Amino acid sequence: MSEGCPFCARIATGEVIGEEGTAVAFPDAVPVTRGHTLVVPRRHEPDLLGLSTQELDDMWHLARRLCTELAAELGADGFNLGVNVGRAAGQTVAHAHLHVMPRYLGDTGDPRGGVRWIFPSSARYWQT
Repeated sequence: MSEGCPFCARIATGEVIGEEGTAVAFPDAVPVTRGHTLVVPRRHEPDLLGLSTQELDDMWHLARRLCTELAAELGADGFNLGVNVGRAAGQTVAHAHLHVMPRYLGDTGDPRGGVRWIFPSSARYWQT
């Protein structure tokens, strides 16, 4: 646990909706889509690449279970799973985390390109 870390605080208060060994999940505080959830290691580690194999395995197993549950509960038609590793990649909370973002048919005009839209000039790869 790291003092001042918002994710560690949420873990400490028991604000979790799923658990898998060394990993927990809770709703994103500022969700992008209905059901947007974060999967984080219990141990405070800023860098996803600093996690143990067990922590990574637990995070991905929990993410897979969440996808199944969110599809059943919310009718999600697909998912974006994303990780920002480091400030240059857009990481703003210094606790490793995986975004599980349910997607719904029609939630955006054209979802092709998915995460490529972080670089809009490269997103429409099918037009090159």
